[in-house]
Amino acid sequence: MPTTHAAFARRLNQALDHVGFTKGRGRTTALACQHDVSRETSRKWLGGLALPELERIIALATQTGVAIEWLITGRGAMVLDGLSVREAAPFPYASADQRKLIDLFARLSPKRRRALLELLGSA
Repeated sequence: MPTTHAAFARRLNQALDHVGFTKGRGRTTALACQHDVSRETSRKWLGGLALPELERIIALATQTGVAIEWLITGRGAMVLDGLSVREAAPFPYASADQRKLIDLFARLSPKRRRALLELLGSA
């Protein structure tokens, strides 16, 4: 039987796959960037070594369109019919362009990130 942390990590990866979130080595970086945490923290969530705080779990469930109870416990349906939690998300993983942009941004050095933000802010 998997540990609570490992089971959560499996469900988190399923939820991210459900919305087409970046796969492979870029997933850790993209998730860290999206949730403003370190790559190490993101790696621990995805690897079953740590659990996010409740607020972040709620955000993850909302942004991926999965049921919070399922994400936390594994009980119930992964996606509830007729429930539209994604519409209320502050930044849903809605398009391939957004995911690509996040992935590319996450690969930049901190100096280049700041420069890009300054450029975009002045446009």
